[in-house]
Amino acid sequence: MRFTSQLWLSLMFFAFYFSWGIFMPYWNAWLVSEKELSIETASSLIAIGLLVRAASTFFLYPAVSAKFPAGKLLKWFSIIAVLISLFFIPASGYVPLLIVMVVFSVVYPVIMPMADSAGAILMQSDRIHYGKSRSWGSIGYTVSVLLIGFASSLFTNAAILYMLIGSIVLTAAAASYRTPLVLERSNDLRRVPIRQLFASKRFVTALLTCVLIQGAHAAYYNYGVLYLEHLGVNTIWTGIILNIAVAAEILFFSVADRFLHRTSVPVMFMGAALAAVFRWSMMFLFPSIAVYVFVQIFHAFTFGLAHYAFIRLLREEFDSSEIPAAQGVYSSLGMGLSTAVLTFGAGFLYDIEPRFAFLSMALVALPAVFISFWMKKDKK
Repeated sequence: MRFTSQLWLSLMFFAFYFSWGIFMPYWNAWLVSEKELSIETASSLIAIGLLVRAASTFFLYPAVSAKFPAGKLLKWFSIIAVLISLFFIPASGYVPLLIVMVVFSVVYPVIMPMADSAGAILMQSDRIHYGKSRSWGSIGYTVSVLLIGFASSLFTNAAILYMLIGSIVLTAAAASYRTPLVLERSNDLRRVPIRQLFASKRFVTALLTCVLIQGAHAAYYNYGVLYLEHLGVNTIWTGIILNIAVAAEILFFSVADRFLHRTSVPVMFMGAALAAVFRWSMMFLFPSIAVYVFVQIFHAFTFGLAHYAFIRLLREEFDSSEIPAAQGVYSSLGMGLSTAVLTFGAGFLYDIEPRFAFLSMALVALPAVFISFWMKKDKK
């Protein structure tokens, strides 16, 4: 049973993050080149999508997870996301694109916390290794970023949308393949009040830390590809450079369970916060391809370590019926709302001077260093 659950979760992560590797770094470039939007207009669409994602994961996901098992939700949401994505093909102009983007953002990004919640539940029920399965998500991201880089150079950025649609189809297929029985059961489902989650001091402090660390990726996620173009990098090399970050992430997740099982959550958060301040400061101070490539390895810590620490906290702090709601709040605030708000600010600064966007991200991550230190001290 453990092997089957591990395999299913690995396939699920691989398929979803394959699609995410297309959507996250390349969607801005697709809107600019294929729909002929300005960088500022395209950025506003993405930011609005992130705001919708935050609302959806905060309100919709906990509500549906209280009524339906995680396995069924993953299937349904993946299939619906495929159908909605097709409307991007005819959509033209700001208003039609905005409508499709809003509806798409209600459904598609919610698959991420659903998969993570399934992982946290399987950690409790089947004792699976979360890091091993999550590393396959990073592998999927790596493969897609590499393929989309070559596809864009051969067929222009028009390939981005069609590869996204195909990859979401793959996600729906993975969600339907031999779903673990524990994820199909309805007996543990119940509505968890948000105030019940916020009664946990550890949860609130960890959430605030993630809001700062994960939100500080806003400039990188939305302007990283454009910044490489600004530095004069060919589109083929763009995919390879972006993959350095994901390769570091893969290595981290593959060894995290073994090397971090005795490391406390506050210490992990502190390491992630320090790495974030260093990474974004370097990109501000040294605007060169060599430095961009070097700091890519720190993605293992700025994203991977922070994310792993929070998943560990969910397992330690909540039971299986509370995890989906807690995961929804994390995805909404820590990886949705914070990124959306900072995308607006980073876009404004990027138009003035691209380096300023990364300086602002370093300043955002800085308070997380002190908060995580306080968490460590408070634990003692």
